Amino acid sequence: MPKLAQDAYDAVIIGAGIGGLVCGCYLAKAGMKVLIAEQHFKPGGYCTSFKRKGFTFDAAADCFGAYRKDGITRKVFEDLGIDKKLNIIRFDPPSIILTPDYKLAFWNDHNKLISELQEAFPNEKKINEFIMFLVSPRPADIAAMKNRTFKDLLDRYFADNRLQSILSYQLFVNGGLPPSLMSAFAGLRIFTEFVLDGGYYPNGGMQALPDALTERFKEFGGEIRLSALVKRIRVKDTKVEGVVLEEDGFIPSKYVVSNCDARQTFFELLGDDLLSKELAGRLNTMTPSLSMFILYLGIDEYFDALPKPCVTLYYLPHYNLEDMYLSAWAENSTDLKKYSLRVSPDGRAILAMANTSFKNKQYWENKKHGLIEHFTEIIEQSAIRDLSKHIVYKEAATPHTLYRYTLNYKGAAYGWASTPNQIMDPDFRKPSTIENLYLTGHWTTYGQGIAGVVYLGYDMAKSILRTKKKCTIPATGNY
Repeated sequence: MPKLAQDAYDAVIIGAGIGGLVCGCYLAKAGMKVLIAEQHFKPGGYCTSFKRKGFTFDAAADCFGAYRKDGITRKVFEDLGIDKKLNIIRFDPPSIILTPDYKLAFWNDHNKLISELQEAFPNEKKINEFIMFLVSPRPADIAAMKNRTFKDLLDRYFADNRLQSILSYQLFVNGGLPPSLMSAFAGLRIFTEFVLDGGYYPNGGMQALPDALTERFKEFGGEIRLSALVKRIRVKDTKVEGVVLEEDGFIPSKYVVSNCDARQTFFELLGDDLLSKELAGRLNTMTPSLSMFILYLGIDEYFDALPKPCVTLYYLPHYNLEDMYLSAWAENSTDLKKYSLRVSPDGRAILAMANTSFKNKQYWENKKHGLIEHFTEIIEQSAIRDLSKHIVYKEAATPHTLYRYTLNYKGAAYGWASTPNQIMDPDFRKPSTIENLYLTGHWTTYGQGIAGVVYLGYDMAKSILRTKKKCTIPATGNY
C-alpha cells in the first residue's frame, strides 16, 4: 500500500477543545479513522487545569451545565461512556449574586429560586411565569427570539431594572454581553443550560473532562497529536484534500472539521482566495466577544470569610450592565470591579475572572503585576475580608495569555459576540463553497459554553455521518 494511502484519514479535526473531542469520539465510535491535531500540549482549550506550587487551578472554565437527567451534556456523556470515567459533583446553590442591596442564591430547586427572587422583589408578579418559561419554552417561542434581544424578553415580565440586571448578570459574565445587545435566543440557552442547570464539576478539576474524552476517543480507535499546529487546510477543485501540519507535513483526509477560531480557519488555514467576497466581508466586520482577566490565588487554609467551595460568587457593583460592557472595551483601562470567583473543592485555590477586551500584548506586559494586586484588593474589599493575609501564591492570565494557548481571535472568551445579527450563520458551520469542510465549537455562531459545544460536536458528527451514508448515530435530543 502506498505510504500516502496508509497515512490517510477519514477525518481530521483541528483543535482538541470539548467540541472537537466530542465530534471525534462520535466519528471514531462509528468506525471512521480520525485524527485530532491540537497545537497546545494538552487537550481541552479553555477547559483545562494546571498545577503551580502544589495548587491545582482551572485555567478558565470552572463548571458546566445541562447535566440534568434529560440535559444534552448528560446524554452525550452517557452515550460515549465517559460518565463512568468521571465523578461529577454539584453544590447547592451553584451560584450566588452579591449586589449593593442583595445577596441572592440561585438554588438548584427552581421553586426555591422563585421564592428567593419573590421575597427580594415583592412587586414583581411574573417571576414564576418567567422561570417556568425558561424551563420549558415552546419551540415556536424559541424560534421567534432569533432577532430579539434578551432585554426585549425581560421587558415582557419585569419593570425593576435591578431585577433585570440580576437575572442578566450571569449571562454577562458567561456570554460577554449586556441584555440590550445579547440575542434573546443565546440568552435563553445560557440561562436554561447554565444558570438553571449549572454548577456541575468533575472531581479532580476541569482537566478531567477533556482527559476522559481523549481517553475514550483513543479507545474508539482515534489518534490525537498534541503540540501539532495545523498550518493549512488543503483544497483542490473546491474539495478538501487534508491538512498540512507544521512538523509532519501533509495529512490526507476526506473530511476536515475545524474546532478553532473562525478567522483563523478562513483567513489563515484556507486563505482569501477560497472565500467569497461576501463571507470575507462579514468576517472583517464581525465583533468578537470580550476576553477575560483571570486571577489565580493559592490560599494557606480555608477560612470563614471564603465562599463555600464550588459555589460561584458573582459580584455586581451596580445595575448598569451596558456601562459595564463599555468600560470593558475601554482602550487604556481595565475595570475589575465586576467579577466572578469560585473556590476549589479543597478550599485552597481561588479562580476569579473579570471581562475585558484584548487591547495589546504590551499593555498586558506593563499592567499585569499591578492588576493582580488591584484585583486582589477589590475582592478583599467587596467579598472576602482578610484575603491578603492568607494568600501564598498569586498569578494571572491576560487576554493575550488566552490567545497564546488557544489562538482565539483577540483572546475572545465566547467566540463571536452573540448579538441578534451574529447568530445562526450557516456558513460558519458548513461553508457552501468547499466540499467536506465543517466547523464546530463556539465560533460557529450556534452555541456557547460547554453545553453548547458538546451539542455542536455531537451534531456535526451526525451531519458528517449522514453525508457519508455509511452509518448513523442515535438521536440525542436538542440543545
